[in-house]
Formats: sequence, structure tokens, C-alpha cells
Amino acid sequence: MTVDLLLGLQWGDEGKGKIVDVLTSNYDIIARFQGGPNAGHTLEFDGIKHVLRTIPSGIFHKNSVNIIGNGVVIDPVVFQKEIEGLEKFNLDIKSKLIISRKAHLILPTHRLLDAASEASKGKAKIGSTLKGIGPTYMDKTGRNGLRVGDIELEDFKERYRSLADKHEAMIAFYDVNIQYNLAELEKEFFEAIEDLKKLDFIDSEEYMHQAQKAGKSILCEGAQGSLLDVDFGTYPFVTSSNTTAAGACTGLGIAPNKIKEVYGIFKAYVTRVGSGPFPTELFDEVGATMARVGNEFGSVTGRQRRCGWLDLVALKYAVQVNGVTQLMMMKGDVLSGFETLKVCTEYNYKGQNISHFPYNIEPENVTPVYKEFKGWKQDLTGLTTYDQLPIELKEYIEFIEKEIEVPIKIVSVGPDRKQTITK
Repeated sequence: MTVDLLLGLQWGDEGKGKIVDVLTSNYDIIARFQGGPNAGHTLEFDGIKHVLRTIPSGIFHKNSVNIIGNGVVIDPVVFQKEIEGLEKFNLDIKSKLIISRKAHLILPTHRLLDAASEASKGKAKIGSTLKGIGPTYMDKTGRNGLRVGDIELEDFKERYRSLADKHEAMIAFYDVNIQYNLAELEKEFFEAIEDLKKLDFIDSEEYMHQAQKAGKSILCEGAQGSLLDVDFGTYPFVTSSNTTAAGACTGLGIAPNKIKEVYGIFKAYVTRVGSGPFPTELFDEVGATMARVGNEFGSVTGRQRRCGWLDLVALKYAVQVNGVTQLMMMKGDVLSGFETLKVCTEYNYKGQNISHFPYNIEPENVTPVYKEFKGWKQDLTGLTTYDQLPIELKEYIEFIEKEIEVPIKIVSVGPDRKQTITK
């Protein structure tokens, strides 16, 4: 029996979907443990690009069962469209995808609340994707939410109405100009609920327990990144769930002592979407080149990502919080062509150099301290073994391993599942 975790170590968009896809053949069960449909996992193989929002990345492997855990929030409308998008691939969704009854539902009014809340903040907005995820988690912790299991109850529509009415009163309180047709949104919502009912709902913690007893191998898949964790991220510019390793325990009902490997995914540089501090962010042509070459646009939102040099202070912090046992470096190919690379090894924090991640990393408090590396010109996208990598990239990788004290086991040199080098 194996329970392994796969997590992002930066501000999301690290390439987790691809690595889950690469690893899936080794596991019987792929389980998503937190987040909502703002988290687009991109997989690319056989010349086709796939974007998954809620469904785990193992859905394309015929032998894996995919579980949406209790820590996930589900928008039935988005979920319905996601399944429709997979129909052309002749996947056996009904037998391959199961959902925890304890997962919370995103209502149409959650999305409206999200928009009203963000609009009311003006320049102080946090950069929400406006998918209703934050308000859904607020209802969850406020003990008001509706869960997948509630769909099976006779009074589900009454429960829905009560919560939606409460949301409308809250939207009015924000006093912002939000235009919507709730009757139309609700029609779409309840149609999607009927489709959702076609899938099997499970008591996921019991399912996971029995799977472990039966010796099944399980890969727990996280969404977003560790620096967006509601507790350990750059609060308040974070997501609404626990994106770190602890979130897998609470989001699936897995005991901490059952977890074996913790795979940490990071980019060879750093990106961030939306608002929030970003010490190594580049505002010059180098940053613009990273964004262009790396195609740094959100797979779900389409928003351009901010780009910067690799931040080892933040990476070391994420490794410590998660107990990472193996690192996987993504998008090494994007750095080809730069004369010089920089890596942040310390922060100058209020006039003093520090190597730990402080409470506040706003630019008035933190200035990155860099170490420079010689770049390389070689195109990496066709390489298949570690020995073929340019010496400059190997030195870059070995320096990161020495600083972080965790081995880098995989180097990705392109978006396709075949463009993956095992070290």
C-alpha cells in the first residue's frame, strides 16, 4: 500500500497536471484533495492539449480510479462542461470517476458574491478568479454550505433556496453594480445537478481506508501552490483552502502516518497570477521573454502570469512545510537562450540578510539577494536523458539540490508527457 502526495511549491501553475499524468500509470487511485475549478491542470499528449478543472489528471489512464475528495468545491455547471469536453475521447467516466459526498457545491450565487466582494474592494482587490470558490469555502467554515450528499436529500431544493436567498441579501449589502439573471443561472445549475447525479457518490474517507487495506496505491493530487495556502501562503493574497501536504489529510480523510513520498513540483523560474507580493518579479524584457517563451497564460482564466527568477528562500520554505522528499523541476527549456540566470538565495529584510521566509514579503520590506549563473543556448525540447543536458543547466540543478537538500528526480523540457527526463 502506498499513499503519495503531489504538490505545487510556488504560486501555482507549476505543471502538476503533466507530472500526475506521467506518474499515473504507477497508481491505482488518483485523488484530488482541495481547490475548485479555478485550478486548471494542463496535460499534453498525442498532439492534443487538455485542460482539467475539477477532474483528477488520471482520467486519461484506463486503469486508474479518480476521486474528487471532500476538500474540493465543485461547480456543477463547470463540471458538466468539463465532462462534455471529454466525451470525444470515449472515456468510461461513469466507472472511472467518483465523488465524495462531503465535497461542497458552488452555487450560482457564490459566483455573484465573489464578483460583488471583489468589486467592492476597488484597488485593494486580491485578484480573485471570480469562480465563487472563496464564498463557498466561507460557507463551509461558517457551517452554511451545501454538499454533494445533500443532492440525495428530498429537501435539497428548499435548502438551496434558503442559502441562495441569504446570498442575495449579502450581494445587496455590498452595494455594487452587479448585473445578473438568477433564474437563468439557476436553470443551468439544476440541469447540471441532474447530470452530476449520474455519477457515483461515496463516503470517501471509508473508500480510501478500504483501498489502503486492500493494498491499493494512491496518488493525492493538489491544486494551486503552497504559497497560496490559506495558512502558510502570502496572506491575504491566497486561495481559500490548504494547498500544503496537511490539506491531503483533511481533504481526503487520510491519516498523516500513511503518507510516504511527497513530490514537490516547481518551475525553473517563478510565476504568479493576480495580486500579491512577488520578490523576484521581473518588469523588464527578460520577464517578458519568460512569459512569451513559457506561454505564461492561465489555462482556465487566460490571465497573463507575472514572471521572475527562481526564489530559493520561498522554495526552501515550501519544502519544509510540506516535508517534500523528491523535487521535480518544470520548464527548464524556457530558460534556454538567456546569457545569465539569477537565483535568489537570501532576502535583505529590513536591512538584514535572512535565509528564511518572513511574515511579510512586501517590497518595502524585502529585496532579493541574487547569485548569478551562466546560461545556455541549447534547445532542450528534444533531449531524452540527463547526460544530454548542457553543463550549465546541470550546475543550476545541482546548486538547487545543495541549497534545498532534496534531490531533483525529474526535469521537464517541454509540455508533452514524453518531454520528461528522469534523473
